[in-house]
Amino acid sequence: MQTPILPLLIMLILYLAIIYIVGFIASKTTHNLSDYVLGGRRLSALIVSLAAGASDMSGWLLLALPGAVFVSGMEAIWLPIGLVIGAFLNWTFIAKRLRIYTEAANNSLTIPAFLKHRFQGQRSILGIVTTVIILIFFTIYVAASFVGGALLLSTFFNLSYHLALLILVLGIVVYVLIGGFLALSWIDFFQGSLMFLALLIVPIVTIFHINLIGNFHHMTAKLPASHWQLYHSASWIFILSMLGWGLGYCGQPHILVRFMAIKKPNKLPVARNICMLWMILSLCGACAIGFLGALHYSHLAKPDTVMLHLAIDFFNPFIVGFILAAVLSAIMSTASAQLLVNSSSIAEDIYHRYRPKASQK
Repeated sequence: MQTPILPLLIMLILYLAIIYIVGFIASKTTHNLSDYVLGGRRLSALIVSLAAGASDMSGWLLLALPGAVFVSGMEAIWLPIGLVIGAFLNWTFIAKRLRIYTEAANNSLTIPAFLKHRFQGQRSILGIVTTVIILIFFTIYVAASFVGGALLLSTFFNLSYHLALLILVLGIVVYVLIGGFLALSWIDFFQGSLMFLALLIVPIVTIFHINLIGNFHHMTAKLPASHWQLYHSASWIFILSMLGWGLGYCGQPHILVRFMAIKKPNKLPVARNICMLWMILSLCGACAIGFLGALHYSHLAKPDTVMLHLAIDFFNPFIVGFILAAVLSAIMSTASAQLLVNSSSIAEDIYHRYRPKASQK
């Protein structure tokens, strides 16, 4: 993939500048631990909806899912179907209850603190056990996000992997430290908007460039019939496994804390509707990119880069930079949200447990 570096660099700098300005503004409204961990429970429905969606999806939405559809066709659709079902159930049956109970249970700021206060009181080890589980798995997930982001930067800007990794890590850690939860939520709203626009623009422009509408039957005939079948070679175990991905929504702390941070519990149905619309359209865009890539390219060495290939082939370099920023947004939004959950658990559920009179600072 070759494209001029200067336009990409300009768009990347602009993207980072917006993030840091938002983080700095948010830091001015962060005065105590509740503000830093949950934004003072004063987020609007619109911010909560896109922040939850962006921090959940990660880079797989713009890279792995289009790549899976590129390779497997319709069989890969079971995964987004499972995610939509799981997200809807999470918003419908857990969000409002969690928002109400976490405030009632000693104004719990984290999931481990809520479980401790809700079920076993102050002496419970449930909070510590939950914190350890979160730290182990989120550390692995964050590390994977860092690796993916560093590989992306090193490929586009001809950097060494370790330098790209250092730039990415510093970029994420600094704005998490500066702004806390409120900064992350505002930034995730911005990043979610970028992801959404990229996932709509790329397939629409590609359709016109390859003249899919005028040559629909000719173009679609290029792919084997199995590419259009929902269960050509998939077993029921495979289908259930893909649908099962949606169950993960019900226990992911970096999503659940978004519910806890909304200003009023009765605003959660509005947030759910916005998030579900964002999610369905984004997933459809990602799947469309995979199909269009399969129609346009006979082979790709790295199928998960199909969106980036289409962007380079059909867009101005500055728009390619915008799309690259959207991919980085997906990676950074998830990593930053999980980093904040980790640090919040350490501060509130471990440090504060043994230093109950510790200051807010």
